[in-house]
Amino acid sequence: MEIEIEILIKSIMGLIAILAGLFFILFSSLAKKKKIIKEVAQKQEKEAAMTGTNLNYLRSVIKDKETSTKKLQQTLNLILRHHGQITKEGEKKALSHFDIYMEIIFRLCRHPNVTKELIINFCLELEKKNPMYVKNINQIMFKGLDSRVS
Repeated sequence: MEIEIEILIKSIMGLIAILAGLFFILFSSLAKKKKIIKEVAQKQEKEAAMTGTNLNYLRSVIKDKETSTKKLQQTLNLILRHHGQITKEGEKKALSHFDIYMEIIFRLCRHPNVTKELIINFCLELEKKNPMYVKNINQIMFKGLDSRVS
């Protein structure tokens, strides 16, 4: 009887050790996947920055008062092509993401080398890609233009 209990206890301890090993393998593989996903995202962001399609880089081009009209046109085309869709991952995120577009439109309206065609075409294309933001885009455009006149 004592031998059977001893074998049973050793078997249970062995199973617990095997189970602990399996959990370790599971969690370490999940950590590796997260690391790989993070590395891929960083690589894509670096590539975007190097190719000039990173949104922060494009915003900096618009912020630069020395940017030519032609460069503004190219920058706005890149924004529309690569970042024209305002994300809808959640209302708070979408609204905070829209703040970036508000800044772009506002700075564009105040830029010394911008033309009315650039402003209007950019806003119209942005509205086509984001119909739920038409009213917001128009409001920001008019505020930006009003601030330019003042």
